[in-house]
Amino acid sequence: MTTAGRWLIEKLNSGLVRAFLMVVGLFWLVPTIGLLISSLRSPEDMSASGWWKVFSQPSQLTFDSYQKLLENGDITDSLVNTVLITVPATVLVVAVGSLAGYAFAWMEFPGRDWWFLAVVGLLVVPVQVALIPIAELFGRIGLFGSVFGVILFHVGFGLPFAVFLLRNFFAEIPRELLEAARLDGAGELRLFFRVVMPLGGPAIASLAIFQFLWVWNDMLVALVFTNADSQPITVALQTQVRQFGNNIDVLAPGAFISMVIPLAVFFAFQRQFVSGVMAGAVK
Repeated sequence: MTTAGRWLIEKLNSGLVRAFLMVVGLFWLVPTIGLLISSLRSPEDMSASGWWKVFSQPSQLTFDSYQKLLENGDITDSLVNTVLITVPATVLVVAVGSLAGYAFAWMEFPGRDWWFLAVVGLLVVPVQVALIPIAELFGRIGLFGSVFGVILFHVGFGLPFAVFLLRNFFAEIPRELLEAARLDGAGELRLFFRVVMPLGGPAIASLAIFQFLWVWNDMLVALVFTNADSQPITVALQTQVRQFGNNIDVLAPGAFISMVIPLAVFFAFQRQFVSGVMAGAVK
């Protein structure tokens, strides 16, 4: 390592830099903290003063807004729909992407490289281009407005990135390890589940986080493909804002719940997320 590199690492590891990064992180959390405090205040208090007023008047904190939220059928149903959409879309992308990634990395079949190039090419296709054609197709086959239709759309657009990420990661597994397993009599499926999947844990975790966050926070696809019975939390909150602009006592706790769940998932698996992205991005 060069002298300049060592000097840069020493500076980045200094206490001043760490303190600066901590301050930046705290500023990044300010909107989340503000939304949490707002969700614990009454509409009258929110109209009278800012959320920071609670530090001098902690008696303003109350869980009445969350009680009203649980009594709001549109919001609770939309939370259930969000889970019904996000979990299957994430599981299917991880499962199919893992199998396809292994096939492109270690199985020989005609046109393997060309098929992989086609998958990589699908990464540049924007979601907006496919909205109208797929909406017409779903309308003809009876999937428009259903939860299953939204799941299919997210799976279709999530698979190219999943295959690309996992193929690059699986290709880094030592060939000698796979050959040793084959000599012991392991077939392709046994090799995949007993050797490749355990080694691919970081990449699979990072993919699951990517897919979960994308589907959970999606609003564009949900606006197009869902109706009042299948809409997720993002669309339900947007509808509440449009119809009842002053019902902040429902919107604030609903928005916080919608935001805190993906944040919790990300922070719970951030170590696997970082290691998986770094390993899958470099061949």
